Amino acid sequence: MGFKLAYTALVLVVLAVWLRNYGWRNLLWFSDIALIGAVPALWLDHAPTASILTTAVLVPELMWNLDFLLRLILRRRILGLTEYMFDAQRPRVLRLLSLFHVPLPAVLLWMVYHYGYDVSWGLPGAVLLLALALPASRWFSSEEANINWTWHLPFTSRRWPAAIHLPLLFVAMVTLFCLPTDWALQRWFEVAP
Repeated sequence: MGFKLAYTALVLVVLAVWLRNYGWRNLLWFSDIALIGAVPALWLDHAPTASILTTAVLVPELMWNLDFLLRLILRRRILGLTEYMFDAQRPRVLRLLSLFHVPLPAVLLWMVYHYGYDVSWGLPGAVLLLALALPASRWFSSEEANINWTWHLPFTSRRWPAAIHLPLLFVAMVTLFCLPTDWALQRWFEVAP
């Protein structure tokens, strides 16, 4: 119960600060969707929601953590996912709250461990989430915000028209993020009843 309360309080603080400083569009980031979506999953002990969120965002969140750690150690740009964390012009409180990325993979995996992995929801739900969030991210965000990399990938400035970029991004995310995560979760965790 204490963990659920603490996590919910953290999410409410992040949500309030994000809305005030970035606006609602920033909540389209997959990491923010997972951060917020984990609250009802935690309180309801809901394996389907936990499975969808983990399948959709575990790999990108692990990449964020790796990029952040390597940037701290090597003091140079690696993937470009965490550039904003080292931008001295960005308020420190915003960068501090962005550290929610560090425990988020553990929270997602903890839920799947405790609730089980729901095979019937994990991959199909993650694919549906991507199919809805990617076009919305492109439609509602700006090229500068580049939410969910729908304008360009973080490690390149090359731009493609949306009709080419979004389908390629969708296929790449499903193939590189969702399918391997679904495969691993089915093998490493108990399947939810």
